[in-house]
Amino acid sequence: MKRNPSMGLLKSNYLFPEINARKRQFLINHPRASLISLGIGDTTEPIPDSIAQALIDASEGLRNVGSYSGYGPEQGEKSLREIIATQVYSSHIMPEEVFISDGAKCDLGRLQMLFGGTVSIALQDPTYPVYLEGSIIQGVKDISFLRCDPENDFFPDLSIASRTDLIYFCSPNNPTGAVANRSQLEELVRFAESNRSIIIFDAAYANYIQDSSIPRSIFEIEGAKKVAIEVGSFSKLAGFTGVRLGWTVIPEELQYDDGSSVKADWNRLISTVFNGASTISQKGGMKVLEPQGLMESARLTEFYLENGRIIKEALESQGLEVFGGVNAPYLWVEFKGQSSWDVFQKFLEELYIVTTPGAGFGKAGEGFIRFTAFGHRESVLEASKRLKNKNISFFQKKVKIAIA
Repeated sequence: MKRNPSMGLLKSNYLFPEINARKRQFLINHPRASLISLGIGDTTEPIPDSIAQALIDASEGLRNVGSYSGYGPEQGEKSLREIIATQVYSSHIMPEEVFISDGAKCDLGRLQMLFGGTVSIALQDPTYPVYLEGSIIQGVKDISFLRCDPENDFFPDLSIASRTDLIYFCSPNNPTGAVANRSQLEELVRFAESNRSIIIFDAAYANYIQDSSIPRSIFEIEGAKKVAIEVGSFSKLAGFTGVRLGWTVIPEELQYDDGSSVKADWNRLISTVFNGASTISQKGGMKVLEPQGLMESARLTEFYLENGRIIKEALESQGLEVFGGVNAPYLWVEFKGQSSWDVFQKFLEELYIVTTPGAGFGKAGEGFIRFTAFGHRESVLEASKRLKNKNISFFQKKVKIAIA
């Protein structure tokens, strides 16, 4: 049979496996090197005690006839949908509009399956690779890029943006760490309303927003229920990157141009291709959103934000300009006139620090490097020490750093 032609349009390798391959090759050549990873956005700290215990208890329950359970509802356990609606969305969203999944990334892929390959899409540039590459796999060809850079405060100029069916928007943003304020999100919603577009809003890092004036959800904006879908995640909230648990909110008000329900189609799709999130994971998710779990998870968030502050301070000690740094776990560093993969290699070879090259996130990412605040504290402190080295050759050029 013939190969899916869309697969041939993808880059030869996904960004993060390529980083790991370079890291492995470096360790082969330098087996005694002490590498510090500030590149891939994976959590490093243990799952908080009460949440871990809930996962253990749920696992133990599968050993007994009386407490064993098999398939759960494809839409997710009712109790978890209810607590997300009340705790995350303050009851502005109904439980029936919340669909539990095995993670935000997986749901993004299923949303791309839902809308198919004939849609037009708009992406922030730079962008999380799944938005682009998952769409290409589905056969999407009409793709617009919304440039986000320091000059426009990492928010696209919508006055010159083309009309598209879907708009992917991530805030707090991966990779730039930019966080859209209320007026910017209001502008985005009005833009979608006027163009009859649907926003796919990625709120996977919402728990890092500490400024109460900044919305954590697109649904805090009036009118968003008619134009937006929101994807959420337990991965960075409670260290569930390996446990796999997330959710997607599709409001009742969201309709296609013929008046039919997007939510009804989503329910039909997941009932066909998905057997529901792990019942064990969902028990853990319930505990995350209870008072003890929320307190423990907040401490995790504070820990990673402090890591970001330490890295920021180290970079500022080099005389570099730093923006933001309190509402997202990512740091976005500009190296004008240099290839981001070359700078990645220099960090690897001269400082033994693994970063992420901005070119992996799109054309507007070239010349930038992403740092992540995810890491053990001792590793972050050691990285800070290395970053403060005044003899770093490729720091001698004037460099501009964006952290948000």
